[in-house]
Amino acid sequence: MKKYLLAVGAVLALGTNAALAHITLETQEAAVGSTYKAVLRVPHGCEGKATTAVRVQIPEGVISVKPMPKPGWTLQTKKGRYEKSYQLYGETLTTGVKEVDWSGGNLPDEFYDEFIFRASLAADLPAGQMLYFPVVQECGDAADRWIEIPAAGQDEDALENPAPGIKLLPKK
Repeated sequence: MKKYLLAVGAVLALGTNAALAHITLETQEAAVGSTYKAVLRVPHGCEGKATTAVRVQIPEGVISVKPMPKPGWTLQTKKGRYEKSYQLYGETLTTGVKEVDWSGGNLPDEFYDEFIFRASLAADLPAGQMLYFPVVQECGDAADRWIEIPAAGQDEDALENPAPGIKLLPKK
């Protein structure tokens, strides 16, 4: 019995480590047509090196993005045209933030931190589907690219460098 419990514990520990080995979003579900607070969790650096930049690509349908500044980091946004226009609080939006970059900081490999932005999820996003936020984590001259998006029917866990994502829920 002890051997069985040890084996189960080892499997659970390995599964937990695998889940914590990449950048994830704290809240992994959100309703379309709602405001979403994205908390990107960075659990480690790149192959032992400190994280010096985190860059997140904003997918279509995520609008009115407002990132949170971090002391000791430079915050920049890259803006561009949306593929279509969106209505938000009586205004028509045709351009907005397409990428958020935190750079110039130093997050040692042995520490954990979070990078946050707030956004609105367009009401016409498809409920029931996943929405992915590709992230590039830079560590000096090294980088981890958390940009893989599963093909239809592919298990996310099969990906080596999965992009963090959220499941879109029906509008409340």
